[in-house]
Amino acid sequence: SVRGTPCIQNDGARNATRRPVRAGGAAVNWSRKSLDELEAFYWETIAPAMDRDGMDPTRDVPTYAWLTERGWSGIAYALREKHGLTPRQFFVEVVGLGGEDDDEGYDWGIDDDRTVEAFESYLDMLESRRGLADSTLPTRRTHLARFARVYRDRYGSADLLSRLDDRDAEPDEIDRCLAVLDEFDAELATDGTKLKYLQTVRSFYEYLVDFRRARYNPVENAAKQFRWEQGQPDNRTMTADQVSDVYAVADDLEDRLLVIGLAGWGLRPNELASLRASQLALSGDDPHIAFEARKNGPGTVALLYGVDAVAARIDALAADDDWNGALFPSSRAASGHIARETVNRRFKRLADEAGVTVDGEVPTAKLCRRFWYTAYQEAVDEMLAQLEGVAADQGSKSAGVVMSNYLSEERRRSFRRQAMRETLAGVFESAESAGEPATVETQMPQ
Repeated sequence: SVRGTPCIQNDGARNATRRPVRAGGAAVNWSRKSLDELEAFYWETIAPAMDRDGMDPTRDVPTYAWLTERGWSGIAYALREKHGLTPRQFFVEVVGLGGEDDDEGYDWGIDDDRTVEAFESYLDMLESRRGLADSTLPTRRTHLARFARVYRDRYGSADLLSRLDDRDAEPDEIDRCLAVLDEFDAELATDGTKLKYLQTVRSFYEYLVDFRRARYNPVENAAKQFRWEQGQPDNRTMTADQVSDVYAVADDLEDRLLVIGLAGWGLRPNELASLRASQLALSGDDPHIAFEARKNGPGTVALLYGVDAVAARIDALAADDDWNGALFPSSRAASGHIARETVNRRFKRLADEAGVTVDGEVPTAKLCRRFWYTAYQEAVDEMLAQLEGVAADQGSKSAGVVMSNYLSEERRRSFRRQAMRETLAGVFESAESAGEPATVETQMPQ
């Protein structure tokens, strides 16, 4: 639900008869969006869908077919007719995705030249001999680059080749690669996505073996070590009541902030673990977290709940003259903050104490991120449902038309965020302090 009585401007009334295109359940009037608004739509709506489908929204250029499947084909017309751009030009030149047709200039994000050369040789083979579609190669690049970066972060080097000539090193290298896949298991959303990554990496190593550039494939039997099932999407998430139960057993500020950060801000465990006070803007009308780089989405995350909690945490930590600025500091870690694994372990401990299970298992921290997305969508749906009466009074076909034609993008964003704030308040606060749910009181132009 949404509080407030918006004052809706008449300047949208002249376009009220236009039929907007529907995208993901919400009406989108593409022709009225500026380039800035189209870019914002990419990060807010398209990028999360790409992430769920195993693509890298910070690099991969979505194909027209993929956009059409999800109801977003109208963006192509708007770009062509209103802005003189093709979709590819928009995604590459405006959004900043890595849209090269070949590997030249692709930033692998690693500094091991032999590994990069092997990746590019493998992709050249796929393109020239197997005739893979152009849209497939960027996805394979993304999978390989992510594997190499995680490997580098764990072991200090992205050298994937030097141990492959030594059979004595095989058991150790298998363990190293399985540890990288353990991170994929914790971070990626579905079994299908995890298997796609594994299939790419396994195919790369098979290529090295086939062309006598390696004596063994360290991930040949990796699938046996995980319970990943193709075609069985892992759609598990936590309910609001379950998140509330976990939050209720958090008996100190640090644990409470951990649950808020995961379920209330939608952060990934590694993002929360490394969060620093310098990233937080807590004053003003738009409290948020700033990220210099992030796997997907914009560089900021709105703080729709928990500002007081994080401010109290900073005040408590600042009392220590040796504090390094991390919200979850660790004197034992070289990074100065706790690890992603620690966030996962602490959350599972709280869930276990609360007696919360999902499909018979103690939930992991990643289910909080899924809860956030689910709760956000439900909050927006509830807001639109309340606008249906207004739409009927005005003779509009749907609440989506009202949102698209009568409310500015800034006002729509404000409505969505307020709806989510109230949802999160209901999760984290007691029934007595949450208060009665508010209703939408919307005045339409006469």
